[in-house]
Amino acid sequence: MIDIGISKMALIGAVALVVIGPEKLPRVARTVGTLLGKAQRYVSDVKAEVNRSMDLDELKKMKETVEGAARDVNNSIQTHASDFENQWKDTGNAESLAAPVDAYVSYPSYKHPKKNWRLKQGATPQWYKARSGVRTKALSGAARVARYRPAKFN
Repeated sequence: MIDIGISKMALIGAVALVVIGPEKLPRVARTVGTLLGKAQRYVSDVKAEVNRSMDLDELKKMKETVEGAARDVNNSIQTHASDFENQWKDTGNAESLAAPVDAYVSYPSYKHPKKNWRLKQGATPQWYKARSGVRTKALSGAARVARYRPAKFN
């Protein structure tokens, strides 16, 4: 990288002040600052794109290795399955192999859970709620007004 210290920055500023002039120097400095910011953003975008492409290449390689391992496992399972079928045929039990397994399995019938979803079951007993004054039922707005209306409005 370019090594720019404070002394070099001061020299560049002095030359710019002489060449550009004090009236145009703030506008030029602002323009140079925005151009440098755009350049930094562009460089960071390019770096991010390169990193993404490198990660994508690594993921492709990993995918290929996983697919290869899956193919190997699939091939070994197929060879073992064909060996098993051959051994099973040799024993003479091929007819029982063709029978469906679900014919022998009995599944339990559906049983309703016996819950009323409208009724909330709490852990606190009703007698305790009644004794301590806890509301167990919701009041409508009109019922609440009628219940708690002051005596002078009745």
